[in-house]
Amino acid sequence: MVMKRLYSLLPVAALMLAGACGTPATSGEESLTRWVDPKIGTGGHGHVFVGANVPFGMVQLGPTSIPQEWDWCSGYHQSDSTVIGFSHTHLSGTGIGDLFDVTVMPVVGEVTYARGVEEDPQSGLWSYADRTKEVVRPGYYSVPLTRYGVTAEMTATPRVGFHRYAFPTSDEAALVFDLENGGCWDKATDTGFCLSDDSTRLSGWRYSSGWAKDQKVWFVAEFSKPVKGITFLQPGETSEAGTAARYARVDFDTTESEPLLVKVALSPVSAEGAAANLAAELPGWDFDATAAAATAAWEAELGKVRIETQDEAAKRIFYTALYHTMVAPSEFCDVNGDYRGADGQVRTNPGHKTYTTFSLWDTYRAAMPLMTILHPDRMPDIICTMLAIADEQGRLPVWHLWGNETDCMVGNPGIPVVADAIVKGIGGFDRGQAFEAIRKTAMNPDRGNGLRMKHGYIPCDLFNEAVAYDMEYALADGAAARAAEALGKDDDARYFTERSHSYRNYFDPVTGFMRGRDAKGGWRTPFNPFASTHRADDYCEGNAWQYTWLVPHDVAGLQACFGSREAMIAKLDSLFTVSSVVEGAETSPDISGLIGQYAHGNEPSHHVLYLYTMLGEPWKTADRVREVLSTLYHDQPDGLSGNEDVGQMSAWYVLSSMGFYEVEPAGGRYWFGAPYFERVQIAVPGGTFTVEAKNFAPENRYVQGVRLNGQPYDKPYISHEAVMQGGVLEFEMGPEPALWYDLAAAEISE
Repeated sequence: MVMKRLYSLLPVAALMLAGACGTPATSGEESLTRWVDPKIGTGGHGHVFVGANVPFGMVQLGPTSIPQEWDWCSGYHQSDSTVIGFSHTHLSGTGIGDLFDVTVMPVVGEVTYARGVEEDPQSGLWSYADRTKEVVRPGYYSVPLTRYGVTAEMTATPRVGFHRYAFPTSDEAALVFDLENGGCWDKATDTGFCLSDDSTRLSGWRYSSGWAKDQKVWFVAEFSKPVKGITFLQPGETSEAGTAARYARVDFDTTESEPLLVKVALSPVSAEGAAANLAAELPGWDFDATAAAATAAWEAELGKVRIETQDEAAKRIFYTALYHTMVAPSEFCDVNGDYRGADGQVRTNPGHKTYTTFSLWDTYRAAMPLMTILHPDRMPDIICTMLAIADEQGRLPVWHLWGNETDCMVGNPGIPVVADAIVKGIGGFDRGQAFEAIRKTAMNPDRGNGLRMKHGYIPCDLFNEAVAYDMEYALADGAAARAAEALGKDDDARYFTERSHSYRNYFDPVTGFMRGRDAKGGWRTPFNPFASTHRADDYCEGNAWQYTWLVPHDVAGLQACFGSREAMIAKLDSLFTVSSVVEGAETSPDISGLIGQYAHGNEPSHHVLYLYTMLGEPWKTADRVREVLSTLYHDQPDGLSGNEDVGQMSAWYVLSSMGFYEVEPAGGRYWFGAPYFERVQIAVPGGTFTVEAKNFAPENRYVQGVRLNGQPYDKPYISHEAVMQGGVLEFEMGPEPALWYDLAAAEISE
């Protein structure tokens, strides 16, 4: 292996603070971080991030393991204890892996500079982690590495990862900066390092291609003690930018009682930006204070919702779910506001904070609506970011990651999020510009939409996943129509409402399912509603049983397809009682969390349980929601029924356990299920919105009546405006099913 070695004995100014990292005490109210278990979702196919971060921060600092398989999309899985290092960026709950940027690994002695394989303990940098001594809580992570006798601790600010390592006494201790090994589908394309003249600061860059095709990240690292020497491995040419190497080994002399600290700041713009981020967010060396501040940041965000329950397992599930909803979207700008645009160009501060990690096909359904309730202060910046992306790439984002459009998943999922903000009256962005971005995106002919505009639907013989794409486009058109109505754009409202009915072309009245239709109007044959071929049939991660219900924007129209309310309810009942077998040689692994063919483990099903409330049988919603809450969410590593999907799976739990859910994209209202807790208090701009369950008991699972601020309430939903004003929503609970509202109050008809 080619090496280039530089030595420096120049001192690094440092303040060394040893000792255990403590959780800050709260005054007057119970600490909520104690109820968060970040290990929930690390088993099965949850794919959650484990490590140290702050809410919505750019940095997710935690361990990355050897495997680069589907269940290691976050770099961590409960079944595996290998560690190749501690990376500063991770995804949480996705079905594709990427990032894992700027990996730091503490080592002792000579090592092989590679990822390695578990079958050969000397094949790479990796070590086993002692999971019996692992500590993970919001804002803090620690684990011993058995191969090197090193205990690693870490915490974070929004843009800086802070490490503390306890080495044994050694003159061969080192920190290896690994820019080669990301994870899963990520591959480094251009990497390098630059050592400052006084050898106190190591900076560098990592360009990579994977899910994000052109990702760029810069970093700056500072150390708490003098560097003995630096080795660049796999180097290329040296230029003014630095040495184009894949690894840098930074050597130290260590003693048993002496902690070694390193701060690593990131930037999507430049090394200078990373240095500025470091100076602004973490100028000192107080690790414990930084960890306490990270925990306090989590306490503040978790404290926006307080629940009362005697069920401790449900409390752990709830606050862990709430924690998971705040890993992303992630900040994607330097402290001065500069960011890298969707066109690859660096832009100066646009006047708002820029975000990334937009898993919109998942999150438009519950995670983003939850943000409009809990984080209305962040929503203007999120919408402004999405509008900037629309300007830079010509349409609203689909799945945006570190300045890259991945185009992952189907439809126009950015439209419901922007339309929802318009309908809910969220300020801080240009509403006219927002609607133009919606219109431009809706009229974009790419990704099958041109076929839809030509034929009135997407023919299944001309486009893969035609039914899924078209139904998601129709859903987005429904959201666009609601935004147009809110802005008084009557012509646009009529146009998009009519176009939102394109799903009706797929409804087969003979079988009672949505099924593919070719360009001549003929049905796809043969047809089996239980069949699935992953990403290679007319649906997307689903089958006809699941996609038949993907019409949350036009329930009245779907009811008309079935012929009557009774016929639709009968078909909906059968969804939960038919066989759970999904047929086919290459079925989608995302069809999970099955009750009959209802698949809670994937997002297209998430609104379905609430259709009963909309159709006048709310007790069935109550039954099924309780079944999902109590059987498909657990406080164990295998606690999720599918991928966490960047907060969506958890957001469903948070909203549904509070007693309501936003079914219609950009509908501006939340449909009632039944509260899962005795009392919930939500901090909103108007003060506190309280949900109370009167006569709360396991047998009293059905709503008998509702009162809002002490007055009888006869609607099966509540508006976003009413929630944000604060007040008290009381559910009178009882043991018998009841229809406590006039069915006309559902207002599902056009």
